[in-house]
Amino acid sequence: MTTSVERATTTDGIGSSPRRPDGIVKVRGEFAYSSDLWHEDMVWGVTLRSPHPSARITGIDITEALKVPGVEAVLTHEDVPGVNRYGLEHPDQPVLAVDVVRYEGEPVALVAADHPETARRAMKRIRVDYEVLDPVTDAERAVRGDGPKVHPNGNVVRHVPIRRGEKSPTADVVVSGVYEVGMQDQAFLGPESGLAVPAEDGGVDLYVATQWLHVDQRQIVAALGLPEDKVRLTLGGVGGAFGGREDLSIQIHACLLALHTGKPVKMVYNREESFYGHVHRHPAKMYYEHGADRDGKLVYVKAKLFLDGGAYASSTSAVVANAATLGVGPYNVDNVEVDCWGAYTNNPPCGAMRGFGAVQAAFAYESQMDKLARACGLDPVEVRVRNAMSEGSRMPTGQIVDSAAPVAELVRRVAAKPLPPEPSGERDLRTLPGGVSNTTHGEGVVRGVGYAVGIKNICFSEGFDDYSTARVQLRVVGGEAAATVQTAACEVGQGLVTVLQQIVRTELGVEQVTILPMDTSIGNAGSTSASRQTYMTGGAVRAACLAVRTALTKRIGAPDAELVGGKVVSTRDGVVADLADVLGDDVYDETVEWRHRPTDVLDPETGAGNAHVQYGFAAHRAVVDVDTELGLVKVVALDCAQDVGRALNPQAVLGQIQGGSAQGLGLAVMEEIQTHEGKIRNPSFTDYLIPTVLDMPPMDIDVLELADPNAPYGLRGVGEPPTISSTPAIVAAIRAATGKDLPRIPVRPEHIAG
Repeated sequence: MTTSVERATTTDGIGSSPRRPDGIVKVRGEFAYSSDLWHEDMVWGVTLRSPHPSARITGIDITEALKVPGVEAVLTHEDVPGVNRYGLEHPDQPVLAVDVVRYEGEPVALVAADHPETARRAMKRIRVDYEVLDPVTDAERAVRGDGPKVHPNGNVVRHVPIRRGEKSPTADVVVSGVYEVGMQDQAFLGPESGLAVPAEDGGVDLYVATQWLHVDQRQIVAALGLPEDKVRLTLGGVGGAFGGREDLSIQIHACLLALHTGKPVKMVYNREESFYGHVHRHPAKMYYEHGADRDGKLVYVKAKLFLDGGAYASSTSAVVANAATLGVGPYNVDNVEVDCWGAYTNNPPCGAMRGFGAVQAAFAYESQMDKLARACGLDPVEVRVRNAMSEGSRMPTGQIVDSAAPVAELVRRVAAKPLPPEPSGERDLRTLPGGVSNTTHGEGVVRGVGYAVGIKNICFSEGFDDYSTARVQLRVVGGEAAATVQTAACEVGQGLVTVLQQIVRTELGVEQVTILPMDTSIGNAGSTSASRQTYMTGGAVRAACLAVRTALTKRIGAPDAELVGGKVVSTRDGVVADLADVLGDDVYDETVEWRHRPTDVLDPETGAGNAHVQYGFAAHRAVVDVDTELGLVKVVALDCAQDVGRALNPQAVLGQIQGGSAQGLGLAVMEEIQTHEGKIRNPSFTDYLIPTVLDMPPMDIDVLELADPNAPYGLRGVGEPPTISSTPAIVAAIRAATGKDLPRIPVRPEHIAG
């Protein structure tokens, strides 16, 4: 009998890379995204937003808006029937502003009309009187209490201290620095959109692009004042998310308008509104001090991190915890003193984005490791290897890393890869920094090489009841055994549907696997974030499949049998029967609620506790060409090594590493939402730049498969680690080329040439 891995490979099970069921229609432009939803008698909803980052509302007059022909409804906070507060973790954000606005773009009123342009025309006729206030825009000052309070309880969302070891350690070599990270946008493909349809039972059905159906439902029912069974959500086609769809956007607004008008309501943001309508990556200012012996071994790390959460909490509490607990990086250090604060300001709200707090910290601690290498006269690879944690290492929280942590191997692997050839002779302009726009012909171009390694927690942490629900049915369809999977886990483009099919094919031995539309008719599956869905929903689907298989084999009196290639196979007797014959007219139906091992709440004084489920690691080596006169950068190579535990779908794993690295490149050299006094200056893809195919270099990727014994199939979350280490590696390479300190990202031309 072949092994399960070999069986899987021949049946598009785990370990193979089958064609994505949504791949062809997406390439052809035929895939139905949530913005493509349509209902024959629908009306269109739009949102009136505050033009001010901070102001008191002294009056709202909707009279003129109601006079516009075609207008079905104009709503303000007075029309919210339930609680006019919502929030991902803390309900601190109004559905529609009441007496104050706390950021530019805050929703104030809603309009529904028979055409989107009619709705926008009516929206402009709403009169809102504001008393403009001075905005709070500096997170560090906000935390220190310098200036007004954004919220009545103050400006600190959360403070997480981490304390380990001696209080006042000393070291032979000390390096310090102050580092800043700009506000990055998720820049997903499809803007916020959805369709709300009023139902005969007085409830509403919402079809929406989101990352977490059940947490959306929880917030919507509170605002609508309806029981949970009256608000039903179905996932619309999602064009990427990266954290930006965890918070609500159109969800409550569309439902309010649908219930008020009695008609289906469609809402679609344009790209500019999308910049105002979702959270972004937290900007950060970070103070670090590293102490080491003369051989470069770390003695202590001290750090103070200030994260700008913007006007409302969103997931700032969890982001702060990640930045603090992962704030010294994947390194062994006995003495740690870290403080991380998340602040309320009048800047745009910030929340989840790929890397979730670890990105900001990694830029600082990896910059420090390069400083330490220079101070100790060490190679940047060597200083990382000497301090690298491994399986059995202890985190600053006291948690033991109890599965593979191949930090030293990852760094060595990228360092050992061949470097791209040095340029010689006349160069193709496309290979030069700024060459495609003919700004340089190679004058003043210098090459640099840089390294970085990062650590990321996988799944939800700090005692959160993290679980996923999955239902698996096995029956005969068209004469063949077939399986159906139902789950509320959101497919946002990452390939979850494909992986779930692979798991079912492996466990039940059937080729035909149907994944039903994701909706709230089944239990919670948690968010598609934290690199958790393959781990959590994959674990739930696997457990449900095992329950189905156990029930079937027990009934036929062959409890040791497996299901392989449409057959029932006994380890003793070989093929027992065709699966379809055994099933007959019976349907095997199992629903499982699956949890990972428990985690701990952090000690509020020391930060101690087993806060995380699993850790992921990745390392990058970047090679860059820098035009030192013009300040332009071309990333020539961006090689990566990452441990994924087990590659359930090898091609998808490579895609995640490439995509995560691209977002890290963007943060390193181009991506930033620029604000001035709380106002966004560049809310468009004309002025907010993201990497294109011309910016991404070739990637030589090593995928390690060192199984985690605590995880399904030994897998390890893949999507976030490459975003963490790619950014500091690129900046380290630019430093190597220019000799500049470069303490802020993204690196701008004036930072290099100035």
